[in-house]
Amino acid sequence: MSTTLNSKIAKQFCLKCLAILCFLIGLSIWSFVYLGLNPFRFFSNYSESSIAPFFARFFPPDLSSTFLLKIGSGILETLSISAIATLLASIISLGLALPNAGKFGPYGKSITRFLCNFLRSVPELVWATIMVLAVGLGPFAGTLALTLHTAGVLGRLFGETLENYPEKNTIALVNIGSGKVAAFIYGTLPGIFPQLLSYSLYRWEMNIRMATILGFVGAGGLGQMLFYELSLLREPKALSIIIAMLFLVILIDALSNKLRLTQRHSMG
Repeated sequence: MSTTLNSKIAKQFCLKCLAILCFLIGLSIWSFVYLGLNPFRFFSNYSESSIAPFFARFFPPDLSSTFLLKIGSGILETLSISAIATLLASIISLGLALPNAGKFGPYGKSITRFLCNFLRSVPELVWATIMVLAVGLGPFAGTLALTLHTAGVLGRLFGETLENYPEKNTIALVNIGSGKVAAFIYGTLPGIFPQLLSYSLYRWEMNIRMATILGFVGAGGLGQMLFYELSLLREPKALSIIIAMLFLVILIDALSNKLRLTQRHSMG
């Protein structure tokens, strides 16, 4: 009896998977038709004769000492934008986490969640465009844009982490006469800190990537250098900047993983 029932459930599951797969395939085909995209054009004689010379213009990369110094300055600017934005957003998110977790009642939770959803629903490029119009071109606009978006993301994540964490340690400290603030600092924060740090480091990695893109709207960093060189059709210089971006992302990814591993070992 159970074998027959399991067989029916398996067949229904397979039929659902097949129906979803067919729907996704049909949706993809319809999207290509609606947008007028023909993937076979990439393999045409014209594409082969035009793409190869285009990529050839990027080689060899410009490795002159003067330009490498400019790239180094751009790397430091990109790191500064992402680090300051992530730090400010983490501090703001700690303040948003308490009402977001319902610690100040349902109205505070609803208002804070709406604020976080609003901040994170606006893409970084849109925030950067608005900030460039508000404060002008440069790294300050990029820092503000990343701070606003990241605060919305981390505020929601920090709030959910705090909401799902058991309150027995905090309640025990309150019952023995500790204040609510002290109970939170000594009873709750040590337990959720590794998760908060992991979220912050992950967002820092993402902000490094985004800081290189925000330069395309004038928000400073390597992205602004790349946009400038591509605008002047200086492909070798652009390739040098792209390589620098790649190495920067790899370096930050390795550093972030190392910090997370160190934090896990220190917490036992």
